[in-house]
Amino acid sequence: MTFEQLGLKEELLKAVSNKGYTEATPIQEESIPAILKGRDLLGGAQTGTGKTAAFALPILNNLSEKERLTKNPRALILTPTRELAAQVGESFRNYGKHLNLNSAIIFGGVKINPQISTLKNGVDILVATPGRLLDHINQKTVKLNSIEVFVLDEADRMLDMGFIKDINKIIALLPKERQNLLFSATYGTEIRELAHGLLKNPKSVEVTKRNSAAEKVTQIVHKIDKNSKKDLLKYIIEKENLYQVLVFVKTKHGANRLSKFLDKSGIPSAAIHGDKSQGARTKALKDFKCGDLQALIATDVAARGLHLEDLSHVINYDLPQVAEDYVHRIGRTGRAGKSGIAISLVSNDEISQLKKIEKMLKNNIDIVAVKGFKPPKDENGASNKKKKVPDPFQYNPKIHKKRKY
Repeated sequence: MTFEQLGLKEELLKAVSNKGYTEATPIQEESIPAILKGRDLLGGAQTGTGKTAAFALPILNNLSEKERLTKNPRALILTPTRELAAQVGESFRNYGKHLNLNSAIIFGGVKINPQISTLKNGVDILVATPGRLLDHINQKTVKLNSIEVFVLDEADRMLDMGFIKDINKIIALLPKERQNLLFSATYGTEIRELAHGLLKNPKSVEVTKRNSAAEKVTQIVHKIDKNSKKDLLKYIIEKENLYQVLVFVKTKHGANRLSKFLDKSGIPSAAIHGDKSQGARTKALKDFKCGDLQALIATDVAARGLHLEDLSHVINYDLPQVAEDYVHRIGRTGRAGKSGIAISLVSNDEISQLKKIEKMLKNNIDIVAVKGFKPPKDENGASNKKKKVPDPFQYNPKIHKKRKY
């Protein structure tokens, strides 16, 4: 279905055309008509399916048809991370550039005064993370009494990050009469309870199976000794000539260490995680997108906020602790109908995590041997590969005396 057939305004069709889009994706085709009619919506879709445009376009359409009577925001989009807030805010600006509407993005990690100035000038659309939004509410620099449509984006990640109390505080400040849109890639008990309390007679749109990986992403597991992981990562990047690869790790310190190792190995890289300043995170993303960085090392803070249409590879250096996060990580590749490859480097202590991921996916991931890779030797000339240690509880005639019973 084309965007012209969805009933959008000419100004929006022009913006969509400028972005090079002609055919609506399944979630856009299902969601846009319902949102235009003012219905609540429960959307289930993986990243890379065109989800942001599915709610941004109809919200812009509906707001532009009503006279603005207040400086307070009329649409509120709540996101779990700064990166996702920036991405969603950029989408609203791109799609709405031919309309007389303005938007603002507010999140933590940056100075609050410029945000206050923007809000004083008045905004139609507010994209925010929960914590910083509550800061503004407490300082009385923003009011939510004029909200006409409320969007909870990546709701599952919100709950994973412990935002449920903040979300409930924000919802309590919204007008009772409003349109509600909830999007989530995975569904658990908490999500169902949240949706039940938030949505009124919603249209349910589900374009991918729940807790499933994108169909066009090839998934591979390489079993490797934990001490040889960094060398295998370097080998894969060099052998496959990967000039843009996103690598997920478990900890902030691990991200820093791995980035330094790759830099010393001649692979330009940067780490992004929660301890990095917003300026450093923004610069790293910008450098990665424009090709100045070959590898971006990230904790799960980036799993929902990166918009990279042409990213070919995602590598799980460490498996995530929460199985559902695996879906979001590998969803950074294989976007907008394109194919992608997700590689997981799995050590013996991660086998149980791998089994949980496979149980969630209801499918086994192919285990593939890496041809040509040999673990490097340490300074003493010994291989990094762990030596076999005799089991002290197993009888060995060479080292044990024969027992008499």
